[in-house]
Amino acid sequence: QSFADMVAKLQPAVVNISTKQRVQVQNPFSGTPFGDLFGGGAGGAPQTRQAQSLGSGFLISADGYVVTNNHVVAPGARGARVDSVTVSLTDGTEYDAKVVGTDVRSDLAVLKITPKKPLPFVKFGDSTKARVGDWVLAIGQPFGLGSTVTAGIISALHRDTGSGVDRFIQTDASINQGNSGGPMFDMNGNVIGINSQILSPTGGNVGIGFAIPSEQAVTIIETLRSGQTVKRGYLGIQISPLSEDMADSLGLPKKRGEFVQGVEPGKGADKAGIKA
Repeated sequence: QSFADMVAKLQPAVVNISTKQRVQVQNPFSGTPFGDLFGGGAGGAPQTRQAQSLGSGFLISADGYVVTNNHVVAPGARGARVDSVTVSLTDGTEYDAKVVGTDVRSDLAVLKITPKKPLPFVKFGDSTKARVGDWVLAIGQPFGLGSTVTAGIISALHRDTGSGVDRFIQTDASINQGNSGGPMFDMNGNVIGINSQILSPTGGNVGIGFAIPSEQAVTIIETLRSGQTVKRGYLGIQISPLSEDMADSLGLPKKRGEFVQGVEPGKGADKAGIKA
């Protein structure tokens, strides 16, 4: 009847992640007589400002390995530089974190903190067994309010938002700004997704959130944790969706398959015998 017992066990392993960044901004008085007075000079030299970012993450080992989204710890603007990353536990303890590895395409990152004692951590589950309609819990730090728990169901599977992950788990559990990098749990208390995106015209929750499935995340996380770079296969093929007009002109079923526009000589698709 309640998620409380499970939350009590899981919540201590979910962390807050904050960064301090230096961002170069254009002097608004550049090119005016006030440019020198306000430190930019008439030539419009950029000024440096300090910025912060907030997100969520979770511990995957007692010795302090933390998983989050890459965009939580990446520079927030062009020319920005991340000076420090801080991981805060639910008891208020703060640690300086080292970025062990990041992967932009999957939007995943692994951090490392050095605790004085073993920390609570959570384990990954098998997202391939997840079904539409299953209950899930999301724990994170929305809007910097502190540890927050939301519940919902899996609304859809294998969603492609065009961001590099083509198997997002879609959920109606409330996901808001600051939830990024936090875990999505199944009813066994295992992480089956990493909350990553929301679809919203306002920037707030409207019941459509997306999580990177554990089936895709685990291999990448282990690669990053070991200090290696993620490598991906390359087919050497250009494809496009089979539109209705194209299907009619070719006498093919609508919305079935992809149209092969071109194949690069000597690459995987060419060797396999695929033709334009």
